[in-house]
Amino acid sequence: MLKCEYIVERIDGDYAMLRRVDEPDAELKMTARALLPPEITEGTRLLYEMMQYEIIK
Repeated sequence: MLKCEYIVERIDGDYAMLRRVDEPDAELKMTARALLPPEITEGTRLLYEMMQYEIIK
């Protein structure tokens, strides 16, 4: 199973642009905000595991 960390780079309406922490030069991943925790802001760190996103504190 894929397990990785993302940083919310930008929020644009119903979508958030995520940058993978271990691949900083990779293209941003556009993700529907409905799939993300509602309290995210730009700069929030997320853990993706088991097809779910969770805020890392």
